[in-house]
Amino acid sequence: MTDPEAKQLADCVRDCSFQLHSFLKWGHLEKVYENGLAHRLEKAGVTVERQLRIPVLDEDGTTLGDYIADLMLEQEMILEIKACESLVPVHTAQVLGYLRATGIRHGMLVNFGAPTIQFKKLVL
Repeated sequence: MTDPEAKQLADCVRDCSFQLHSFLKWGHLEKVYENGLAHRLEKAGVTVERQLRIPVLDEDGTTLGDYIADLMLEQEMILEIKACESLVPVHTAQVLGYLRATGIRHGMLVNFGAPTIQFKKLVL
């Protein structure tokens, strides 16, 4: 994915997220926002995979466990949804772990759990 394509996809995520947050406001469970955002992104023509299982491997290839990313967009961007008071460094670390495990370059955090929606775009 080129940087202009990633920017365009991130802009679409922001637009759909902002519209969803304006409609639902804050205070719902994370799953409600995940479903709503996936629905709105699909309506906007974005290919969305939900609850993507990502294996975490040891250096010898042994599977140590799995991450489960909320949404994968266009097989090029991992999107992690939060419904908490504020984004914290562990949320960033979570998405960076997903990016390292998959080799995907682009990720985003979206927090619906505050009166003002929060976004964080990450590039590995």
